[in-house]
Amino acid sequence: MSDDKSNPMPMQGEGAYDAARKYDAEQAAFAKSGKAEAGGKAAKDALDGPEGAELERARIEAGQGKAKSTD
Repeated sequence: MSDDKSNPMPMQGEGAYDAARKYDAEQAAFAKSGKAEAGGKAAKDALDGPEGAELERARIEAGQGKAKSTD
């Protein structure tokens, strides 16, 4: 953001460039952290495990707009 104290939220046109830069930097840091790879392995293990059929059924239902409400 700008250092201009008179306007704490200056207009940035069609996009918030500062927010986009922050998002890009955080995404790059996350990718380099190894957490994404670990999460992917955990998901694969869950799909290959005893809960795999239930997870696949939930994935299909969610894609069809039939996801169950947790309310």
